[in-house]
Amino acid sequence: MEEFIRVARGERPAELVLKKARVVNVFSGEIVSGDVAIYRGKIAGVGKYEGEKEEHLDGCLVAPAFIDSHIHLESTLLLPAELARVVVPRGTSTVVADPHEMANVQGKEGVRFLIEASRELPLDVYFMAPSCVPATHMETAGAELTAADITDMLNWERVLGIAEMMNYPGVLFTDPAVMAKIKAGEGRRIDGHAPGLLGEELNAYAAAGIASDHEAVTAEEALARVRAGMYVMVREGSTAKNIAAVAPIISAENSRRFLLVSDDRHPEDLMAEGHVDWLLRRAVAEGIPPLLALQMVTLNPAEYFGFRGRGAVAPGYRADLVVLEDLREFKVIQVYRKGQLVARTGQLLISVSPSVTVTERNRLRVTADLTEKLKVKAEGGKIKVIGLIPDQIVTEKLYLDAKVEEGLVVADPSRDIVKIAVIERHRGTGNVSVGFVRGLGLKKGALAATVAHDSHNLIVAGVSDADMEMAVQTLVEKGGGMVAVAEGEILAVLPLPVAGLMSDRPAAEVAEASEAIKKAARQLGCVPANPFMALSFLALPVIPHLKITDRGLVDVDRFAFVSLFGEE
Repeated sequence: MEEFIRVARGERPAELVLKKARVVNVFSGEIVSGDVAIYRGKIAGVGKYEGEKEEHLDGCLVAPAFIDSHIHLESTLLLPAELARVVVPRGTSTVVADPHEMANVQGKEGVRFLIEASRELPLDVYFMAPSCVPATHMETAGAELTAADITDMLNWERVLGIAEMMNYPGVLFTDPAVMAKIKAGEGRRIDGHAPGLLGEELNAYAAAGIASDHEAVTAEEALARVRAGMYVMVREGSTAKNIAAVAPIISAENSRRFLLVSDDRHPEDLMAEGHVDWLLRRAVAEGIPPLLALQMVTLNPAEYFGFRGRGAVAPGYRADLVVLEDLREFKVIQVYRKGQLVARTGQLLISVSPSVTVTERNRLRVTADLTEKLKVKAEGGKIKVIGLIPDQIVTEKLYLDAKVEEGLVVADPSRDIVKIAVIERHRGTGNVSVGFVRGLGLKKGALAATVAHDSHNLIVAGVSDADMEMAVQTLVEKGGGMVAVAEGEILAVLPLPVAGLMSDRPAAEVAEASEAIKKAARQLGCVPANPFMALSFLALPVIPHLKITDRGLVDVDRFAFVSLFGEE
C-alpha cells in the first residue's frame, strides 16, 4: 500500500503509464487530459506521471472496460474460452451470466460445468443462480432446482445472486416455493423478468426484493420500473431489441438506473457487429449521450453488482481499461486487464483454451411416434395460432380459419401458417404438442432445434410432416443442434453437442455454420432475421401471449393450457 501511495503521489515511477490520454471520467461525466499511472494492476492516478514503461496514446480516449450485466452464455453457442476470444478484443472485461439454459437441461451439474469452463480466462465470468428451473409447471425440463439448490449455489465461487425471476405470477400470488427462493437470496441481488407488469402488480414484484428487469419493451414500462426503484437492463440482443423504444426516457437525472445488456446474442452477430461495443453504438445512435451510455456498461453495473474498485478510471480502481478512437463508433484500439495489455486492434494477445474437455455427446431421449403424433385431427373450423412479432419475443394470440384436408388440419404456407411441434427430449416421456404459427414465412421444408427456451425441448416447425420428422431425426443423431431440411434433403445443420445448446468448435467455425443454417432457412422463405432464435422463444411460456410447450398450447395471459380449437 505504501508503495502504491508513493506512485500515486508521483514520488516513484509507475509500472506502466498511458501517456497523453483523454480520460473518460464516468463519475463527473467529463473527459480530462492526462496520463494514467498503473501499478500492480491498479490505477494509481490520472495526472502527470512517469513510468518504467510508457505507452503514448496521442490523445486517444481511455475508458473503463465494458461489463455485460445480463447474458446467457448458451445463446452465444460458444464455450466461455471461445467467447472470451471474441469479446475481449472488443473491450468486454466482465460478463454476468444467467446459466438457466444449461440448468434446465443438466441441473446444477450443468451450472458447475460452465463455472469450470470459465476459469483462468482474460474475461471475468460471474453467474447468477437460476431461479426458475423449470420456468413454469407447464413444461418438462431436464432438471428441477429448489430453494435448497439455490442456497447451495449461492455459496459457489463467482455466483453473485439470483437470476431473473421469470415466474412473476408466483411472486404476485406468494407461491411458497417461489417465496422460498427469494428468501434464499436475501442480501443478494435478485434479477427480474416481468414483461408488461405495471401498477400495483409491479409494486408487489419490486416489494419482494427484485431489483432489476430486462423485459421492459416500452418507455412506459421502463419508466415505471425506475419509479419503483428498480434498475432497467435495456436489452439489445439478436432477436429482442429494446434500445430504440426505451432510449427517449433516459436522461441525466435517471440514467444511473439503466444498464445496457445483450441477453441473447448469436456468434455471427458477435463477430460481425460486436458485443458491448455494439450496444454502445446502438445507444448513441438512438440519442443517448455517449458518457451516459458508457456509465450503463461500466460504473452502473459495477455498483449494481457490488464490484468494488471496478467500472471507472480512478485512483485505486482495477486497471481494466479500453483505449478508444472516439465515442461514436467505440472502436477499441487496446484492452488492458489488471494493467496488462491483452488485446490490440481486434486481436487477443494471449492464448486461451477451454479448461474442460467435452468428451460425451449429448443424448436426446426422443421416444414419440412422430408419424402419428404430428397429425392434427380437425375438431372445429377455427384454430388458435401463435403470431410472431418482428424483433420481439412476445407473440400475438390469433384466431384463424383452419385449412383441413382429409379431416386433418394442415399447414397453409399461402397464408404463412405452418405447423409447429415441441417434443420432450430429456426424460423420454413421449410428450409431443402440436400447434400452428404465423410469421415464420416458411414456404416449404422444416426447421428444428434443441435450443427452445427455457426447457430446451426439441422444437420443429414446417410445412411437411415428413420434413419435420426428418429434421427431428437428424438432431437426435447429432446429439442436438439446429437443422434445415426440405423435400427429404438436409440443407444445413449446426451440431450442438454440449447439452444440445453449445458447440465445442472455434467461434469462427460456429459463426460460419450458423450463417449457413440461417441462409438455408431464408431459402425456404423464412422472414425473421434470425429464424432459429425466433423459433426458440415460441416455447417460452412466461412471455405473452401465446406459446407452446411439450405439454400443450399455453395462454400466457391466463397462465393456463388452452385448446387449439375454438374462437375466444
